[in-house]
Amino acid sequence: MVGATVVYNTNAQNVVTVTGNSGNFFIEDLKDTKGILKISFVGYQTLEVNLSDGQRNTEVLLLTLIQSTTELKGVEIVGRVKKSYHSDYSFSATKLPIQNKELPQAISSITKELISDQQAFHVGDAVKVASGVVPSSFYNQYAIRGISQNEEGQIVNGLRTRQFYFLQPLTANIERVEVLKGPASITLSSVDPGGSINMVTKKPLPIDRKEVSMAAGSFSTIRGTLDFTGPLNESKTLLYRLNGAIQEAKSYRDLINNKSILISPSISYIPNERTAVNAEIIYNNMQGNLDRGQPIFGAVAGVTNLNSTPISLNLGAPGDFFQSKELLIMGSLSHQFTKNIKINVQYMKQTWTEDLQEHRTINAFAPDINGNTIASLVGMRFVQRKQFWNIDNVNAYFNFDFDLGPTRHVLVAGYDLHSWQKLPGGGQNSARGFLLNDGSVTRSFDPANAADYQTMAYGDVTIPRPNVPHFDLSNPSATIRNVSDYNLNSRFAIPNALTTTHAAYVQDFVKLGKLSLLLSLRAEWFEDITNHNTNKAASFTNTVLLPRVGVTYEIFKNINAYAVYLEGYQPQSNTVTLMPSTGSFFWADQSAAQFEPLISDLKEFGIKASFFDNSIVVNSAIYEINQKNILISANDPNNPDLLVQRGADRSRGFEIDITGFITPDWQVNVSYSYIDASIVEDDDENLMGKRKENTPFNSGNLWTRYNFPQSSALKGIGIGFGMQHQGSKIPWFTRDFEVPAFTIFDAALYYAPAKGNLQLALNLRNLANETYWLGAQTYTRLFPGAPRNYMLTATYIF
Repeated sequence: MVGATVVYNTNAQNVVTVTGNSGNFFIEDLKDTKGILKISFVGYQTLEVNLSDGQRNTEVLLLTLIQSTTELKGVEIVGRVKKSYHSDYSFSATKLPIQNKELPQAISSITKELISDQQAFHVGDAVKVASGVVPSSFYNQYAIRGISQNEEGQIVNGLRTRQFYFLQPLTANIERVEVLKGPASITLSSVDPGGSINMVTKKPLPIDRKEVSMAAGSFSTIRGTLDFTGPLNESKTLLYRLNGAIQEAKSYRDLINNKSILISPSISYIPNERTAVNAEIIYNNMQGNLDRGQPIFGAVAGVTNLNSTPISLNLGAPGDFFQSKELLIMGSLSHQFTKNIKINVQYMKQTWTEDLQEHRTINAFAPDINGNTIASLVGMRFVQRKQFWNIDNVNAYFNFDFDLGPTRHVLVAGYDLHSWQKLPGGGQNSARGFLLNDGSVTRSFDPANAADYQTMAYGDVTIPRPNVPHFDLSNPSATIRNVSDYNLNSRFAIPNALTTTHAAYVQDFVKLGKLSLLLSLRAEWFEDITNHNTNKAASFTNTVLLPRVGVTYEIFKNINAYAVYLEGYQPQSNTVTLMPSTGSFFWADQSAAQFEPLISDLKEFGIKASFFDNSIVVNSAIYEINQKNILISANDPNNPDLLVQRGADRSRGFEIDITGFITPDWQVNVSYSYIDASIVEDDDENLMGKRKENTPFNSGNLWTRYNFPQSSALKGIGIGFGMQHQGSKIPWFTRDFEVPAFTIFDAALYYAPAKGNLQLALNLRNLANETYWLGAQTYTRLFPGAPRNYMLTATYIF
C-alpha cells in the first residue's frame, strides 16, 4: 500500500513518514527504542502496534490493514497526514464516506504536496494542472470542460462563498483543491455547468508539527507562510491548526502590485469516536490593482498583431486600487447516534467588502471627428465602487447505513440554505463619454452632430474631447491622474438585494456485489429580491427538480467503469457576476432572475484504475455537456450593458489524469484534455455550429518530482520538471482573431540536508521565456502569461 501514513510515537519524539512502493517504510535516527506505531490510510482501520526492543529488531515486520469505510465522516474535521499528489476521497462530491474510485463522476484533486512542489501560491496556479481546466484571465476565472465560469465566488469545504476574486486567493491554508467535473447542482448550491472548484482547508492534526517558509523571487515578490498544528491536551481530544501567509509583490505588468494577508486558525474537538466538531476562521485582506489586460494596435480582422504592444502594457493609471476584505467563520459537527445513523451539520458566515478605483477601457477604440476609428487610441472610463455583502450557508444531512436483502445502502437526506445579501451603502460612480460645448457629457459620439462636441487635436487629426482621456498606445503615459477633472456622469447606489436558496435532497448509494448505484434527487427553491426592504422591492423566483443516476462496476479489483447522467441549474442572477456575462442587471433595479434560468445536463462514461500495487492512479472520461439559456453580453459598443440570451451550447470531450509514484522517490501528475465545444443555437445564425469561445481543443499538463535516494551520492537533492500546453482559443467578446497556442516549461531544484528539517527550493517558470497569452476578451483586453521568472523558498519543519 503506497502512501499510508506512518506515525511512531516515543517518549522522546514523534516521527511521521509514509509508505513507499510495495508498502515499505523506514524510520531512522530514533532517540528512543520503544514506542507506539500507528499506520492509517483512508478507507482502512487504523493499525496500532506497541513495539518493544525485541520487536524493533525483527528482520521483517508484516503489517496488514483492514478495509473499512466507517472511519470517513460526512464532513472533514481532522487533517490529512498523507504526503502525495493523489487524494483518495472527496466529501463534497456526494456527502458520503466513499472513495473517489467508487464515485460515478470525474473529479481531479490537487493536493497540498503538489501545490507546494510547484510553488502554486495562488489558486489559479494550482488548478491549471487538472484536466479540462483552462485559466482564461488574470482573475480567478476559468473554463472547465469548455464551459466558462459564471460565478466568481468559490466553494470552500463544500459551501458557496461570494466575492470578486480579481486578486486570486492564496493557497497557504488549502489542503487540496478539488475540481468536480460537470454540473454539481445535486450536492452543491448554484454551480457552473462545466465544473465546480472546491477548496478544502487544512484541518488540525493529532501530531505536533510546525512549518515556516520564506520566499523571494521575480517581480519584487516576497512571501512568508506558517503552518502550526498539534494537540492542545494530553488526551488529544482538542486539536488546533494555525495557517498564515503574507505576500508583497509587483508584476511583469505595469502599475500592478499585490499585497495579501491570510490568517486562518481552526480547532477540532473529538471527545470520542462518535462525535467530532471543527471550527475555523479565514481572514483574507487583498490589496492591489484590477488588471484589465493588454491592449493591442489595429482592430482589423485577420491582420491583428498581438505583439504590437509589449505584454507589460497596462491601461490603468497610478493611483488605481482594488481592495477586498473577507472574513469567514465555519463550523462543522459530525455525530453518530448509532452504528447506522449519523448526522452532519455545516455552517458558514462570510462578510465581504470591496473598495475599487480604476481606469479601464470601454472595449472600443476612439473615433475622430468624422467617426473613423483611430487604432492607436483606446477609449477609457473611470470607475469608483464600494460594496458590502453578507453570506450565510447551512448544510445539514443524515447518513443512514443499512442492508436490504442482498444490497447495502448508504442513504443521505439533507437540507441546504444559501443566503446572499447586498447590504446598504454600496454604490458606483463612473465617468465616460464625450464633452459637449455646453459642458454636459454624452455617452457616445454622433458624427452627424459633430459641431455640438468640444474638440482637440491628436497629431494632425481632430477628435471629440473625451470625458476621460484616451489611452495613446503609441505614446503610453503613467502620469498621476487628477480624478476631480472628470465629470462623474454616472452615479448610482447599488440596490440592496437578497437571494435565498432552499434545497432538500435525498441520495442513495447502493452496492450489490461489484455493482454500485448512485441515485440522487434535489428540489431547489430560489428567490431574488432586488431593492430588498424598500418600497421598490421586486421578487423573482425559480424552482427546479434535479436528478442524478450513476452506476459503477468493478471490472477487476483495480479497475472500475462508470456512467452517469445528471442535470444542473443556475438562476440568471447568479450568472452575471463575471465577464463576459456581466451586465447592468448586476446593479440594476430589476433582477436577471427574470430571464429563463440556465439549465444543463451531463452524460459521462469513464474508467478509474490503479496499477502497480495502487502506486499509479489513472482516471479517464468521455462526456457531453449541454447548456441552454446562456445569458451573455450583446457586444454592442453603443449599449455595452445590453444582455442577450443565447439558445444552447454543447461541449464534448475526452480527458485523462494520471497521478502517483513511479518509484518511491519519483512522483508524477499528468493530465490531458480534448474539448470540442460549439454553439448549437443562437439568434445570430452565423454563430450556429461555430467553435465556442475561450476553449482550446487540446490542453495538457505535466509535473514530476524525483528525489535522489539516500544511498545515492546526490542524496538530499530533488529535481522537478513541468510542462503546460494550451491550443488556440477564440476571445470572448470578439471572434475576429485567435489567441495562439502555447507550450511552456517549468523546472525546480530541491535540497534537504541529511538529518535536518530544512528544505531549499528553487522554482523556475517559463524556462524558454515564451511569449504567450492565457486568453483574451477583446482587442483591448488580452491576458499575457508571465515571462521567465524564479522563486527561491526556504522551508523549516520543527
